[in-house]
Amino acid sequence: MVSWTFLTSHARVLLLVAHDPGIRLRDIAASLDITERSAFAIITDLVQAGYVVKEKNGRRNRYHIQAHLPLPEPTSQERTVGEVLALLTGTGPAATCAPTGTASAPPARTGAGRPAGQSLGGVPRRESPRSAVSGERRQAGR
Repeated sequence: MVSWTFLTSHARVLLLVAHDPGIRLRDIAASLDITERSAFAIITDLVQAGYVVKEKNGRRNRYHIQAHLPLPEPTSQERTVGEVLALLTGTGPAATCAPTGTASAPPARTGAGRPAGQSLGGVPRRESPRSAVSGERRQAGR
């Protein structure tokens, strides 16, 4: 049994909001197997960071993702929230970027027909063992 997930809770909440901008905190909590209080804290984090705009619509909230903003990760390739969400939701083409400082020769190909150094999704593979979406740890007592 796996005791961890590849995506952080914040990323998973963003995915749920991308699928349903009118999703309720109760539904977020149930989908991610977290408490409503944790779902509220994550949405609050995302709103305070500017990645989500919360709009009150009667008794319900509607969320708008600011897809143009860059990820809060220090990466060599600048990506926006929208690019990552499109990749994870399958709603857009996988973005591929040529490494900077390379010659204009065509990329080497693997036996599978994709450029060497790229994963199946078309996203450049990293040499570093760090994942593109890092895990977060909440401090006890918060």
